[in-house]
Amino acid sequence: MTVIQEDVLTMEEVATLLRCSKAHLSNVLNGKVSSLPPLPHVSLGRRKLIRKSALDTWLKRLEESSDER
Repeated sequence: MTVIQEDVLTMEEVATLLRCSKAHLSNVLNGKVSSLPPLPHVSLGRRKLIRKSALDTWLKRLEESSDER
């Protein structure tokens, strides 16, 4: 299976898309933000990568949960 480069995002790219700091994103990835579910990612040593599809699914879940309130 070949992964196209655009399908995988770096922490910096995701933080830019979410308009948050990399430190806050790191807390989200590690489940340290109690109001948010952890964002699925792949760890390669110290590097963390996020699939674009995982980010889209995660955001959709957040939107659906906020609609229920």
